[in-house]
Amino acid sequence: MFDFFYDKKRVIIGMVHIGALPGAPLYDKNGGLSKLTDDAITDAEKLINGEEAKIRRTLGQSPMKLCEKGRSIVTLLSIVTMFSTLVIGILGVSRLFHKLSEKGIAPKYLSKLVSVDKLLSSKEKNIEPEDRNISLAFQENSLFPHYTVEKNILLGAERNKEKKDKKRYNGTKMYEDYREMLLDKDIDAIMISTPDHWHAQPAIEAALAGKDIYLQKPTSLTVKEGRQLVDAVKNSNVILQVGTQQRAMPQFRIAAELVRNGRIGKLHTVKIGLPGDPSGPESTPMEIPKNLNYDMWLGSTPKVPYTEIGVHPQEGYSRPGWLRHENYGAGMITGWGQHHYDSAAWGMDTELKGPASVQSIADFPKSGLWNVHGDFMVKHEYENGINVLTSGGYPNGVRYEGSEGWIFVSRGSYVASSSDPVALEESKKALDASDPKILSSEIGTNETHLYKIDDQHGNWLDCIQSRDQPISPVDIGHMACVVCLISHIAMKIPRKLKWDPRKEKFINDDEANSLLSRSQRKPYGTDYLNT
Repeated sequence: MFDFFYDKKRVIIGMVHIGALPGAPLYDKNGGLSKLTDDAITDAEKLINGEEAKIRRTLGQSPMKLCEKGRSIVTLLSIVTMFSTLVIGILGVSRLFHKLSEKGIAPKYLSKLVSVDKLLSSKEKNIEPEDRNISLAFQENSLFPHYTVEKNILLGAERNKEKKDKKRYNGTKMYEDYREMLLDKDIDAIMISTPDHWHAQPAIEAALAGKDIYLQKPTSLTVKEGRQLVDAVKNSNVILQVGTQQRAMPQFRIAAELVRNGRIGKLHTVKIGLPGDPSGPESTPMEIPKNLNYDMWLGSTPKVPYTEIGVHPQEGYSRPGWLRHENYGAGMITGWGQHHYDSAAWGMDTELKGPASVQSIADFPKSGLWNVHGDFMVKHEYENGINVLTSGGYPNGVRYEGSEGWIFVSRGSYVASSSDPVALEESKKALDASDPKILSSEIGTNETHLYKIDDQHGNWLDCIQSRDQPISPVDIGHMACVVCLISHIAMKIPRKLKWDPRKEKFINDDEANSLLSRSQRKPYGTDYLNT
């Protein structure tokens, strides 16, 4: 039935979600592991009986409906029954499988149990999806939340239905120059996942073309670029969502709500844990690969000799070198910093206000191609008396400290990639507090309730249809990025800098103000756009 997954039959994996595991903030200690497996079995039984059950997604999110009302899930199960193999991957699901077997559920549909011992893909060796022997659908960032599971499955399948060969991206229109794409009247929205120095310019051009935009952080390379972007988006009335997806993680919203509603008393200090980057090796100029338009990749940045570690690896998915070079960004202070400063501002109620001063010390590499900051400390002072301290010496996350306690929030054990400069074993609880009662406190009807979403991309899609503002609009994203960028400037200038967040200028400091923008290499750059 699913021959149209490229050109070969594929094993279909049926997945039942389980609740929060031990160590997660919402883990049910009273129910324990037995309740987790029992709940999963209940869901499986509902599916098999043809009931329109709902899958639990991430904790705190709304469930995802499997199929349209009136359409039995047996339709989906009939697909699974065509295959005799259940593939168990590296996740420890044996406990659940054995319970399913005991219930007589697994043998009813699955006659054979095997393990995945063939390499599917890794950072050392990438195997394209069409060459793998199974098909996977990931929970996060891969499903459209406004579609049912059935629609999500069939969307990709139908697009490959007419595929006759193994040519990658067959039938997909590709552009060497994104500006040609922006001329396509049939395209309503775009996503920008380019290197940092290529964020603001295509976003501005997309806004001018009337396209809605999903823009990865950081919002801009400089404060000036960011302001140009805000003005373009506002004038064009397009929907722009910044990829500060911590706002979709329930623990960050819960922490911010508790702080905003006074559960730790008067907030006076915020401590943000943020690592620096290590120095890198020397690298000699290399021949430019034939598959790279290097001049356009450089864009508005200075023309420098090509080196692979200064751009992208030609093979694999290790952390690209441009993240560690100041031509193209500012290192971790913008790379991860915008996430944490955005989350901190959410709890501080300073999303559109910014600090009154910034002061920093930082180490920079003495040699090697990579030149962004290493170890550092930054202090921001706000007009409301709150001090924000940022350093790699703090646990990675955001700690709010008030007159009556503290709350710490982080991504927990989550890492974006194996090359993240934060070791998994050093990760902390996703949500913690000086007193457990703080976390169990309910937010009353008349108290402050923050914008709640299930998915950052889904929220953007919803807002495209409704024309409401998304959870991370351009002005809030810009302000969080500005905090990062002036912190980077303070690393370069070893003195306390006074900042005017309304004028977006340093007060009486020409040297610092000169770093709010950069010279741009023609014909690229936001200064050369016809806005």
